Amino acid sequence: MIAKLPNRRTRCHPLGIDLQPPPAELVRLEGSVKEALETGRNRLVIAGIVFFLAFAGIGARLVELSTSSLGNEPAVAHEAIPAQLETGRADILDRNGMVLATTLPTVSLYANPRHIGDPAATARAVAEILPELPVAEIAQRLSHDSAFVWLKRNLTPRQHYAINRLGEPGLYFQREQRRFYPYGDLTAHVVGFAGVDNQGLAGIERSFDTLLRGTAAPLELSLDVRLQYILSEELQKSIDKFQAIGGAGIVLDAVTGETLAMVSLPSFDPDSPGEAAKEARFNRATLGVYEMGSVFKIFTTAMVLDRNLLTIEDGFDTSEPIHAGRFLIRDFKPKNRWLSIPEIFIYSSNIGTVQMAMTGGTAVQQDFLGSLGLLRRPDIELGEAAAPMLPAPWREINTMTISYGHGLAVSPLQVTSAVSAVVNGGALQPASLLKRAADDRPLGRRVLSARTSEQMRRLMRLAVTHGTGGKADAAGYRVGGKTGTADKLNGRSYSKGSRIASFAAAFPMDAPRYVIFAMVDEPKGIEESFGYATGGWVAAPVVSRVVERMGPMYGVAPRFDPLQDDRDIPLLMTVKAQGTGHGFATN
Repeated sequence: MIAKLPNRRTRCHPLGIDLQPPPAELVRLEGSVKEALETGRNRLVIAGIVFFLAFAGIGARLVELSTSSLGNEPAVAHEAIPAQLETGRADILDRNGMVLATTLPTVSLYANPRHIGDPAATARAVAEILPELPVAEIAQRLSHDSAFVWLKRNLTPRQHYAINRLGEPGLYFQREQRRFYPYGDLTAHVVGFAGVDNQGLAGIERSFDTLLRGTAAPLELSLDVRLQYILSEELQKSIDKFQAIGGAGIVLDAVTGETLAMVSLPSFDPDSPGEAAKEARFNRATLGVYEMGSVFKIFTTAMVLDRNLLTIEDGFDTSEPIHAGRFLIRDFKPKNRWLSIPEIFIYSSNIGTVQMAMTGGTAVQQDFLGSLGLLRRPDIELGEAAAPMLPAPWREINTMTISYGHGLAVSPLQVTSAVSAVVNGGALQPASLLKRAADDRPLGRRVLSARTSEQMRRLMRLAVTHGTGGKADAAGYRVGGKTGTADKLNGRSYSKGSRIASFAAAFPMDAPRYVIFAMVDEPKGIEESFGYATGGWVAAPVVSRVVERMGPMYGVAPRFDPLQDDRDIPLLMTVKAQGTGHGFATN
């Protein structure tokens, strides 16, 4: 008997293997595997997103750094030197657009000592490229326990290249901006200089530091570098010839008050001011104050004429010295007779000038000199400008000596500005180092009458044609002026061996446009000058040579008209017979 199998559906493998449904344990295992695979896939997706965002952030930062001006510099330098983030400094130009100061990109060298493997070897390698830095000093800096030390500011391109070739990982470069002065020592005292961090430290750079930092527009000065060079060269010739210790010179536009040239010698290199001697950095033109000697007779004569104390026909007996307390006032080359006002001026008589001043007295003298700006600090765009040294108290003896330039010390700038007011028709224009547009010129303040100004122009011309200023004459340019010689104070007494020799001039005297002042400090007498070192021998020739070179440059045509020069001679003939009855005798 055959047994009957249960009726059920079966699956057969092609090879005859019977395929039974998987057991429940196998199904559960298969589900766990699928779940694990799904979890892993989700984690990979999340990790991918995280990495994508991270790299995207890094890429964005790299783009930002690469497009910024400081992008390829290490952050430590930026944090250590915040001033380096300065964006620039405006140029300084002369009146003709010549660049006197500009800013150029440069690099500076610093190090991270913690990244220096061998400080001694690195120091030797750097010192070969930068020999001005001692090896021991470099090694000491590279051994500091810090992340930042400066090694050298403002490298040259060759130094930058050579240091870069060393391949030392601990050396870095900081991009900076450095101030450069194309004309060097020629304009140093006026333009001044800026420090390593581009901060103005002297001159115009300091006075206009905020403006130069805050604008891209250049600052235009009134200086003319062509005239600056002429004045500097001619002044240096006289300094060398008479073995002087220095000098100063100024050329002023008498109409606008613009300073066309301002020179102080010796000068210095504004690119390396720290290497200059203190004397070279001293601005004699504005910071130095000196007793100017007989140049002050211009002001005394103008005072008595303008205040109607005397007329051009008046005069005084100059045959005897004046006793003033323990002092005796004499003439350098006495005429020993009565002199008219014109004669007192052109022969530079101290005796006559004192008598002129005393007709007005101390109060009138103080008021008149004060109106010319000689008793206060000058208004000029320089911090290096000194106030005058005044007598205190101002006694009668001071009034006497100040009349001929002793006892009151002023700067060359003050004298030049005051002479400008005397010759330009009587208006005191504030001197300026900034270029002034035609519609931006101050009106000036009237300090004396046009009539007095015209009289003084004639007298100053006579002082050149017939007086002590003959060597200032420049053929055809009708120069007028006045010499000045004053012994310098040495403690509480005057030194006969050291003096200030000066000359104040203007031209052309029939319509003065330019005022020139030249001063030489402590000149020595030479054989050519017969042992003299006076303003007539030392400073007057400087003016003559400057005028001869300046005149054609400024379109002043020379005029050779003898009648023009002879027209003032009658002034010398209008003397009144006084005392002994001596009048003017030509010689």
